[in-house]
Amino acid sequence: MNRRLIINCAALSRAMVERPGAMLATAALAARGQMVDLEPSFPALTCSVQATLTTGQLPAVHGIVGNGFYQAELAETRFWEQPATLVGAPPAWTKLAARPGGKKVAMLFWQNSLYADVECMLTPKPLHTETGLVNDCYSRPEGLYAALVAKLGEFPLMRYWGPMAGIDSSKWIAAATEEVWRTQRPDLCLTYLPHLDYNTQRRGPDPAGLAEDLKEVDALVGRLAAMAAADGAEVVVLSEYSLTAVTRAVAINRVLREAGLLAVRELAGREYLDCGACGAFAVADHQIAHVYLPRNREANLGRVKKLLQGTPGVAEVLDAKEQTSRGIRHARSGDLIAVAEADAWFSYYYWLDEARAPDFARTVDIHRKPGYDPVELFFDPATRSIPLNAELVRGSHGRAGAGEAKGVLICSASRNELASRKSLRADEFATIFLV
Repeated sequence: MNRRLIINCAALSRAMVERPGAMLATAALAARGQMVDLEPSFPALTCSVQATLTTGQLPAVHGIVGNGFYQAELAETRFWEQPATLVGAPPAWTKLAARPGGKKVAMLFWQNSLYADVECMLTPKPLHTETGLVNDCYSRPEGLYAALVAKLGEFPLMRYWGPMAGIDSSKWIAAATEEVWRTQRPDLCLTYLPHLDYNTQRRGPDPAGLAEDLKEVDALVGRLAAMAAADGAEVVVLSEYSLTAVTRAVAINRVLREAGLLAVRELAGREYLDCGACGAFAVADHQIAHVYLPRNREANLGRVKKLLQGTPGVAEVLDAKEQTSRGIRHARSGDLIAVAEADAWFSYYYWLDEARAPDFARTVDIHRKPGYDPVELFFDPATRSIPLNAELVRGSHGRAGAGEAKGVLICSASRNELASRKSLRADEFATIFLV
């Protein structure tokens, strides 16, 4: 295998690449090589599709059923957990180690990369202390992050997610990738540019409203591609999914609460989801919601499915058999999985009185919230906090199939495996590009 750089450009769509004058470097790369659609596995969510890309397996096998899940043993929800040990299938590049001389792999800012079976890795790993947040990244080899900080400064964590999220985090990752490429000399390097994911959620996915964002990320793609090409390496640019425009939010947990199925604990005048005491609750994740029934499952399953099927904004409710047909039935999956209508997404909100919202609701808190919260990308000047207005969100993803949520795959040189093909499934990617 020749050296290969894989650039995961989150939320990149064919429409963005093909918009005249919008992404000159990326479009030129596609013109010199190949561009096909990348069909995400279901659900079309960051952690799930990345695990499919790296293992060549579907969530039913690798177990990454979303960006979050319910851990029944602890009666707690878990979101954005990083260890590679959560992935129940080996990465495809383990086959490289068996080759004479071995091959060196670098994994930069991909999900579930902590303690991964790679020679080089870098992932955000801040420390929460009683006095605040200590910014840090976990790296291999030891000392890599310290060396990057000495040259580039600290990773701009507050620009990676939250109301200040923007191009600075992608610029830092791109610069770090250049350093790793030069100093660690990986044969296979996977890196991640999150920038387009921000304003596509804030404003919607129409390229016409994202001109500056497209220009900014295109400059980074062009710089990295030129670096790799100068070393005779293959360049691959991909996106796990594209976003769809949304106009409404479905507060699925409020539906379950009003039906008497969801339980809360009141502490200091605020309400906190009491997962283990619920007849049913949902782990909301973009356009997908895993619905768990911790108590009285057999008695409530049919009732909950019928309730959600009749909820405006819900397109499908998948039971175990239907989940199996979608390649997502796993021990971590919900007893049911709700799928939103194309123009809708699921908020995690469960309180009925805003004054009783939990303390974390108005903060950026990706771990304590029992669901993904894209409203963390916004800021309310009046309260100097995250607003409690799910209607602000204009772009989402998660649905997959029937031509929806397609990402893109761009190769710097034509490949026989893609000849005459218009698309590639996410689970086919690994055997072509990671071995």
